[in-house]
Amino acid sequence: MKNIGLFLLCVFILFPVFAEPTNFTYNYDYWQEQVASPDAYRVSHYILGTSFGVGHLREPQGLFIRENRIYVCDSGNNRILHIEVQNGEHVLVKEVKYVMINGAESPLNYPMDIFECREGFIYIADTNNLRILKLDSEWNFIYAITKPDDESLDEFVEFQPLKLIVDFADRIFVQVRNVNKGLMEFNSRGEFSGYMGANKVKFNIVDFVWRFFSTQAQRDRMELFIPTEYNNLYIDNDGFIYVTNASSVTSAAAQQTAGQIQTVETDITDPVRRLNAMGQDILIRNGYKKPVGDLVYGSAGGVSGRSRFIDVVAFDNDSYACFDRTRGRIFVYDFQGNLLYAFGGLGNREGSFNIPVAIDKLGYSIYALDSRNAALTKFELTGYGARINEALDEYRSGRYESSAKIWEEVLKMNGNYDLAYIGIGRAALRQGEYKKAMSYYKLKHFREGYGKAFQLYRKQWIEINLWKILLILAVVVLVPIAVKQSIKLVKEIREA
Repeated sequence: MKNIGLFLLCVFILFPVFAEPTNFTYNYDYWQEQVASPDAYRVSHYILGTSFGVGHLREPQGLFIRENRIYVCDSGNNRILHIEVQNGEHVLVKEVKYVMINGAESPLNYPMDIFECREGFIYIADTNNLRILKLDSEWNFIYAITKPDDESLDEFVEFQPLKLIVDFADRIFVQVRNVNKGLMEFNSRGEFSGYMGANKVKFNIVDFVWRFFSTQAQRDRMELFIPTEYNNLYIDNDGFIYVTNASSVTSAAAQQTAGQIQTVETDITDPVRRLNAMGQDILIRNGYKKPVGDLVYGSAGGVSGRSRFIDVVAFDNDSYACFDRTRGRIFVYDFQGNLLYAFGGLGNREGSFNIPVAIDKLGYSIYALDSRNAALTKFELTGYGARINEALDEYRSGRYESSAKIWEEVLKMNGNYDLAYIGIGRAALRQGEYKKAMSYYKLKHFREGYGKAFQLYRKQWIEINLWKILLILAVVVLVPIAVKQSIKLVKEIREA
């Protein structure tokens, strides 16, 4: 036996058993505690510029994906790489460093974003050239948008487009540096139309009143009630625009640093929004907490403060993923605002990032761009993540019974997954099984869902038992009257 033990020990030393690579994946429960879960995504590809023989990427800032076409804004190298996915492999199709305008080469200068519309036209935010380029599918120049002659723009503000999208009506929405009035909107001809979806300012009424009684020097040291800028945007299949806020959400107060006044944080609880055509936020937030990233955080490794979303991407089932600049994590939420899972982190290991800048999707695969690592990482769904998305798809399609069965399979993979209980309850609610929904909601302290299920159960119970209630009321009301009349009648008969 001793020899067998030594033999096995030697085997493990000489031939170590490697576990399957994993990303730290977690969720939050009702008590706002992190709960580890199986991986929903795994790294499948790690893409570098050297993979295509064009040298290293340098400070890449923009990423856009349409069908099998991937566009990377290699900003530091003043170029755009057009990559295609062919038979599961990534192939470089084109390297664009300039655009031909009136027969002359016009080099790109730190392009930060690119967008291909449904008709195939290409739009480039050529940031340091202070312009937006519109090209056809063959990269031929059509027109350029420069700073509009409008009184709403201060003279000292340069037109530096950072991010852009184009909607179904060919309207161009642009996030411009140092413009806090919302997204700049241009029509299909490139003419300036106005602003859309500005951040709302939140302020303390006490501070607002105090300004009237302050000296000029005191006012200079106070907070400035100025809307913050957005830092990224994405348009979904329904034409709604997702935006993320630019300001860090570590503090709600502005401070005076080195003689400069910093702007006050606004709407720090809503770092991601979904805007309709009127610029109104219609994002649903029915989860335990609003979609804000990490609910609990510390200052380990010199990293402190709340999550700061730098980009967002929406999937076909209305779930969406947010990229956190603070800790390099990807947070995925369902259409109700429930956190499905979070993964990733800061560092140099596989699946981690140093300076996250952009995120996009190809089907349900996620591509994440890191500026410092100068690399594009592709994440693919695991079996666990695929089942979660299938359950959401079934529910969105109205197949509630099928959705509940898939959630039960998810529970077998992860018995601590709160959303599976809520998903089963939600499917039961849709099927009219209110008591079952109440029991599943109660297990995970989902008060809003429990209240709705209880209200419908109470209504259903009353409808079913109404005749019993009426019968009891009739007995309670009529029997005493009948007894009283009987006693009176018997008394009259005896007296007669």
